[in-house]
Parts: sequence; C-alpha cells; structure tokens
Amino acid sequence: MKVGFYGHVRQYHSLKAELDAVIGEVLESGEYVMGPTLARFERELAAYFGMKNAIGVNSGTDALWLAFLALGVGPGDEVITTANTFFATAEAIWITGAKAVFVEIEPATCNIDPNRIEAAITPRTKAIVPVHLYGQMADMRSVSGIAKRHGLFVVEDGAQAIGARGDGFAAGELSDAVCTSFIVQKNLGTFGDGGAVITNREDIVPRIRALRNHGSLKRSYHSMGYNSRLDDLHAGVLGVKLKKIDEWNDRRREIAAMYTDGLKETGLALPFGKPGYRHVYHLYVIETPRRDAMLEFLNDSGVDAKVHYPIPIHRQEGFPWGKPADLDVRLPLTEKSAASVISLPMFPEMTRDEVDHVVGTCRAWAAR
Repeated sequence: MKVGFYGHVRQYHSLKAELDAVIGEVLESGEYVMGPTLARFERELAAYFGMKNAIGVNSGTDALWLAFLALGVGPGDEVITTANTFFATAEAIWITGAKAVFVEIEPATCNIDPNRIEAAITPRTKAIVPVHLYGQMADMRSVSGIAKRHGLFVVEDGAQAIGARGDGFAAGELSDAVCTSFIVQKNLGTFGDGGAVITNREDIVPRIRALRNHGSLKRSYHSMGYNSRLDDLHAGVLGVKLKKIDEWNDRRREIAAMYTDGLKETGLALPFGKPGYRHVYHLYVIETPRRDAMLEFLNDSGVDAKVHYPIPIHRQEGFPWGKPADLDVRLPLTEKSAASVISLPMFPEMTRDEVDHVVGTCRAWAAR
C-alpha cells in the first residue's frame, strides 16, 4: 500500500460541486481582484476567529511582513522568535530591516519557551513572534505577560494552527495580530497560495489594507505600498472550505489519536498535547535519533513521510542576506529536534487502512 502525505485531490473531489460552483460564480461576476467575494470571505474569517478584522493578502509571509510594517517594525529593531519553523517566519522579519533573535524551544511541544524570552530582550526589541508549531498553540498567556511588562508587540504565526485553541484563550486574543497562510497544504488551504492578517486593532487595519494594494485605499490615490492581494477566486475557494475546517480538524485529531495509540511503547517520541489545549495536527511529528534511516525505511515501504524542518533557520546558508550560517547562535534543543523529526502522513481524508499501514510500518521499524 502507498500512503501519500497530502490529500488535496481527495478534498477537491469531496467538495467538487460547491467549489466548481463558487469558482464559476466568481468568473461570471467579472470581479476577480478586491471584489465582493474577498470582502465576504474576510468577514467570515474574522467571525470564525471571533475578531473584528481580517485582511486577505498574497501569502502567509506577506501577512507577517505587512503586520510588522503596520506596527512600525523596521531597521534597528529586534524581533524574538524560534528557529525551528519555516524560513518565512524570520524572512518576514528581515525584509522589514529588523533582526530576528532566536530563542530556545520547549522540548515537549517544540514551541517557544517563555522562560527563555526575557533573557533575549534588549532595548532594541520591538516584538515577539510565537509560532504555533505543528498545530498546537504556544503558551500565549506567558508570552503576552512578558510582552506587556516590556512594552512589546506580539504577532502570532498561526499558519499551522487555524482552529487551534489554548487553555482558555483563542488565537489572536492575547496579541496584536495573528497571521495565517492558505497555501494548499495547510489545514485551510486554497488551490495555490494566500494568507491573512486577523486583528482586533482597528488602528493598523487601514495601514495593512493600503500596504497590500500599492498604498491605496481609494482608486487612483496612492502612497508607498506593495502588490499583495488575495484574489477573489482563492477567497471563494476558502469560503467553501472554511465551513468544513472544524470537521476536518476533528478528523485530524482522530487520526492523531490512532497514531498515538498504535505507536505507544515503540520507543519513538510522540507528539505532546498540552492539557486544555486543542491541537489541530497540521503535522503529526515523531522523533527518533535514527531519523534518516527510519525515513528511508518508511518511504521504501510506501509511506510518504517527510521532514519539517531539518535545518533550523540559524543554520541555513544565506542567513540572512547572503551571509554564512550564524555560528554564534547556540540552540542545542532546537538542533536536536531538527535532527530527529519525522512528519507522518496527516490529512482528513485518510482511511483507517492507510493509518494502520503507517502504524504497522513504524512498528516494523521499531521492532528492528
């Protein structure tokens, strides 16, 4: 049996009539950019988050970047985040001219360790960016408390965690903004790329809306801005899928429970779900010191497992702007995790037979 990593085509077929209809509606409307379908989706997305505003943009990277710009992050500033995330988290900081300052992770969750943040704060620190890695929210109560004590902004990188909740708090509730990505492989993904900034801060909304559209809030009137708009076709697709996101996340949690039950006592390190948190399992990530050998075994056995993210950002070539890897940064917990992680197939359309095949293959490896 072969088990793929993604279920994009299956998801399309499960919603084909609705998706084809909304795409047809947008095409027939003749309004493809900054049109009514985008406006409707923005309202629906804000309502889903329980927040006042959602601004659709071209990508999750742009969502972070434009949120930083709207908050005044720029050259000379420092922004604290983690290095075990997709490159775009730090890239968006660097694009503003600010410096990304990396701190260690909690070994159990792989999210930012709040106990490491204050030691990294300097007079130049402007913001903290917690990444809700793999679908589980960071400890936002602690992060928010630190930010308030030091007068810092908080921008959540929620690209992997739409629908996730903390213990008594929701995404965006304890921050200046939460940014998300709609690239196809996300829990809520379009047929391509997209992103959004969701915020209760009314003061930054006009700035972000202008920045995404060549500095314009009114036709023919411009200031400096960029071209970063979420097209109406993508907004239409996302509007259909948004109605299913909680159901899909519930299914991801069911599959995760099957994995966890089947992989107990194998010696593999399994994901840790914090009590009271709703983990939505964008990825189901295990750890093993013999990662490369196990990954090869899984792939050879028909399991399309992958690795996220084998090279921490502070060890990437070109970190940043063409410089060599930053050898002065020491993050042993982050580096240990990066060397041992494997992401097992995880998508809502997985069958029980596919889950059982993945579990059986992992157990066969462990038995060796």
